Amino acid sequence: MNNVDDSLLIASYQQGNEGALQTLIERYKGRIYSFIYSKVLDRDVTEDIFQDTFVKVILTLKGGKYNDEGKFLPWVMRIAHNLTIDHFRLNKRHNIINETSHYNDEYNIFDYIGIMDECSETKIIKEQIDVDLKNLVKQLPDDQREVLELRIFKDLSFKEIAEETNVSINTALGRMRYALINLRKVIDNNNIILTVE
Repeated sequence: MNNVDDSLLIASYQQGNEGALQTLIERYKGRIYSFIYSKVLDRDVTEDIFQDTFVKVILTLKGGKYNDEGKFLPWVMRIAHNLTIDHFRLNKRHNIINETSHYNDEYNIFDYIGIMDECSETKIIKEQIDVDLKNLVKQLPDDQREVLELRIFKDLSFKEIAEETNVSINTALGRMRYALINLRKVIDNNNIILTVE
């Protein structure tokens, strides 16, 4: 299976072959992990962003929303890049602006303008999205809801979540994955919009 083209593996995974995704992950794990680590320089954070990247990949593929143009790796790298930016937005707003403007062309200073200049209408919409999202999360099974709240709302790492909930990291990741899948179903079934645009 290692010689199979990416697009064939994606199609196989979408038809229910879980092993096809595992092959894709193994194929690109080193490059994606190294890319994330080169930005955050922290193994735990890298692991979290890597796992979050593939949660997004899984949700998009399972939802049939991936348009295959033979560019699977660049697509995954873009997801990893965006999640890395999100990490810096949450944790290092000021430092990253200084660092990126000096030596790192991969990040764009315009990515951060939105942090500093949000109009009141956008804030109101975001607040409503936040309320809607919290109401949706309440519909999840308790174990899934707990992991999702700790990850999204309290910004704990999967390692910290595992310790807080007395489960293994793999169990925490599994619960997060199912929480996101179930959340996506509720959002799709109710035609809920969770974006500002």
